[in-house]
Amino acid sequence: MIQVLQGLKVVEQGTFITGPAAGMLLGDLGADVIKVEQPKTGDPFRAFKDGLYSPHFQTYNRNKRSITLDTKSADDREVLDALIADADVYIQNFRPGVAEKLGVGSERLRRLNPKLIYCSISGFGATGPAADRPAYDTVAQAASGFLNLLINPENPRVVGPAIADSLTGFYAAYGVLGALFERSRTGQGRIVEVSMLEAMAHFNLDAFTHFFQVDEVMGPYSRPSVSQSYVLRCADDKWIALHMSSPEKFWRGLATAIEQPDIFEDPRFATREARIANQETLIELLGERFRTQPRDEWCRRLQREDVPNAPMYDTSEALEDPQAKHLQLMTSAEHPVMGLFRTVRSPVSFDGQRSLDVRPPPVLGEHNDEIRAALRGRAGKQGDAA
Repeated sequence: MIQVLQGLKVVEQGTFITGPAAGMLLGDLGADVIKVEQPKTGDPFRAFKDGLYSPHFQTYNRNKRSITLDTKSADDREVLDALIADADVYIQNFRPGVAEKLGVGSERLRRLNPKLIYCSISGFGATGPAADRPAYDTVAQAASGFLNLLINPENPRVVGPAIADSLTGFYAAYGVLGALFERSRTGQGRIVEVSMLEAMAHFNLDAFTHFFQVDEVMGPYSRPSVSQSYVLRCADDKWIALHMSSPEKFWRGLATAIEQPDIFEDPRFATREARIANQETLIELLGERFRTQPRDEWCRRLQREDVPNAPMYDTSEALEDPQAKHLQLMTSAEHPVMGLFRTVRSPVSFDGQRSLDVRPPPVLGEHNDEIRAALRGRAGKQGDAA
């Protein structure tokens, strides 16, 4: 693995997803990420069936070391201060004001280390009428206008993974990397702030641009209709996805694959505009046809005709696909206590080298002795120098 952030020290005091996701992304690139956790309980996302190693926790906490500190304790705060003294980055996702109460506010930590990149993640921002409101993934999706693009009005239910949490962590890491680049030229640290509302509003940029430019308020079917996207059930009750877009060659290929060469001569489907206007009818016709053959047969036919498609895999299938195996998407490592840890590798390769090495998520306080010993050794060297 090419560790492009090797030598970078990150102190992460994050919980749940946003802060830990930001720390994990930096750890995936080779940074030494030290996760500071509460004694006994640790990150609340650890809890699982009376244990402290939940799948949720594992998802966002690989490539880290764990130390337990109670920052309300003078002795433990001294340890934290020693960590901060030569850290490059500090990450927290507390509600506004909580960091100051815990003694880890930006002003105090940057006095200890003026070169520190201090990353603060919040729900609605540090100030303003909603700053103190609790924010979770669905709340941020809703407030940003994004959830409106996902909810089927005929069966209104929240769907999908924690998009807002994960993306906010991604944007936080993006901001940290920008600040680190600036520091390489100026020597000065920065306070990097990102909220879930800001992250999701930016991610929802296409919908806002349509509103700004053509006064269109997009809904859950707006983009799939224009992009001509379909999901269709096959004879074996497996599903396939098509993204046809505009090129006529894709539609001609689809007509050949389904053995209905004249279907797109029908005025209802002959042009892009007609297909968009009559999408429900087209879905019904394609649905009937796709239910006549199993998914593998449709994939074979569509690939032969170069039609954009993929099996709509579930998680038990996706990484078994030959292309996923070729790309070595799944990687693993052995934890000395918890056993085999499997995960999906970082998607970024450098000079053709994939990121296949991974450090399993730590058990609570796993690196207490190791980290404290290193701090004592550093303090001893500084004392000798003096």
